[in-house]
Amino acid sequence: MIDMDCDILVVGAGVLGLSSAYHLKRRNPGKRVVVIDRYGGPGQGNSAKSEGAFRNVFTSEANYLLTDSTIDWFSYLQDDLGHDLKLADIGYLWLFSEAQHRRLRGALDAMQRQGIELRTFGREGLKRMIPDLVTDFGDDEEAELLGLEPVDVGIFGPKCGSLDADALVRSYEEEFIKLGGEVRYGTEVTGLILRPEEELGIPGEPFVWQESRIAGAETSRGPIRAETTVVATGVWSERLLGPIGFDAMMRPKKRQLFVFKDPRLKGLLEVKDLNDSGALPLMVLPTAGVYLKGELTEGSLWLGCADELGRRFGLEEDPQPEEDYYTNNIYHVLVKYLPCFGDVRPVNMWAGQYAINSFDGSPVVAPAPGMIYVGAASGSGIMKSDALGRIVAAFYGGEEEAELYGGRRFRVADIGVAARNVERETFII
Repeated sequence: MIDMDCDILVVGAGVLGLSSAYHLKRRNPGKRVVVIDRYGGPGQGNSAKSEGAFRNVFTSEANYLLTDSTIDWFSYLQDDLGHDLKLADIGYLWLFSEAQHRRLRGALDAMQRQGIELRTFGREGLKRMIPDLVTDFGDDEEAELLGLEPVDVGIFGPKCGSLDADALVRSYEEEFIKLGGEVRYGTEVTGLILRPEEELGIPGEPFVWQESRIAGAETSRGPIRAETTVVATGVWSERLLGPIGFDAMMRPKKRQLFVFKDPRLKGLLEVKDLNDSGALPLMVLPTAGVYLKGELTEGSLWLGCADELGRRFGLEEDPQPEEDYYTNNIYHVLVKYLPCFGDVRPVNMWAGQYAINSFDGSPVVAPAPGMIYVGAASGSGIMKSDALGRIVAAFYGGEEEAELYGGRRFRVADIGVAARNVERETFII
């Protein structure tokens, strides 16, 4: 059992918790910063189940700043600090029909004005680069029944790609420990400790007429008292925050990934003239939110689907993939655009959960007395991790602005709750 005090307690050793812990310790070297997690090591929750993709292509200026600076930090981690993140600058490729592209024209122009590099390809260029891709279904009645859009335009984001999510989480942990940070795994939080600002020693405190604050956490190994508690528990945040009346601003939704490794897909893995790797970028099909990417380290293809209406919200302790979700849902769309997938079955599959902020699609960093909450990343925690960690550290320091990697400034209240100032994100996968 443990019974301890610290200056800052970080609950959750996923990518957001460890990024926050690292930046808090970096900015406050004299403070005792402790990270706890119920799992046996770093990033064993939903961080471990991420596809590890990143992009800087967002309509919201806030999301662009959070991702663009974090992507630059990834390069610094790998090139300057020596962490092998297996960075692959393969890019993202969105495929659209002419009608879809026309509807998005204003958003695409706005993104380019704010500095996002985008390249446009027509149907012929796409067919040359990706011969396996079907762009026009002609008189295909089944395609019409499925409501499939043709492929007329491709929008490519070059400052996008993928990395090893486990390596990223472990790099934050290593840098945090180098600074003198502490980690305690196998420690489950059972509740946050609520105390009055001025204790009277009366049983039942705090009462409604007392000002209260979070004073640490009760855990499976005993209480940990802290001056400030950072809650970074992803889809499980509501379990800690609901009982104290704090809104986590998110709901969990399962996401599934399917892995393919088959000789019939070899031609799809190799794509010319889009990136230096000559590999398939993360490619988003025009219909049903189906996307796939080439995984260079193992010569495989990873496939997912950004399902929306019709797929329930709900927390699952151990989410499991559903093979029929691929065979009876995704497959029928996929094989029309990419016939090379005909009769190909996944060799591996897994499921994780997104902490979805349905309001504006952006993360939340919000304070309460004695606490800072970071979450509601909506599936983009990896690609915003460094910026969000810096914003948590700025909140702790009482600063109005956080300095993101590379020197750009970000007003911390903009992704809070009380003075939130974020445009609704419309470019969502």
